[in-house]
Amino acid sequence: QQIATKLLDVVVYSYYYLLMKINNIISKISLRTALFLCALFSFLMLATALVGQYIFGLHPCDLCIYQRIPYAAIIAIGVVGGLLVKSQKIRYALVIICALLFLLDAGIAGYHTGVELGVFKGPTACSSNSSGEKTLEELRAEIMNAPLVTCAQAMIYVLGLSMAAWNMIAAIFAFLST
Repeated sequence: QQIATKLLDVVVYSYYYLLMKINNIISKISLRTALFLCALFSFLMLATALVGQYIFGLHPCDLCIYQRIPYAAIIAIGVVGGLLVKSQKIRYALVIICALLFLLDAGIAGYHTGVELGVFKGPTACSSNSSGEKTLEELRAEIMNAPLVTCAQAMIYVLGLSMAAWNMIAAIFAFLST
């Protein structure tokens, strides 16, 4: 019990120290650089998802697709804001918007992780709401239009966590770093 408590203390203090160091570094960068870093991080996250999808055959579910939307928006905001916006007040507002989009993405990923773990019910697109009163043709059309991948089943686990869980951790880290 004592060893576990001390180990937890070491982990928490190490994490806190790391966050303070990162925060110290980030506080010294310009808003323009912050926008470009947000865009770069989002590009890397989207690239990872697309490589998984098209190279490794990890087909996304609907919630996986929804998690990509904030990253695409951050890329657009980061690049346009970094290149075209000259006002520091507007750049600051854009960095705040990027941070909120990271938080939104973490929320979507957290919900997705909860669906995978059975904590939450998935969206209707990810599950069947069939009533028994359908014709054979209606059932066939429903099956043909169903998503290939259910939101409740992770395609891959890395170090014991699904890609949605890793995305949640990364998005929280990006939010805290912004």
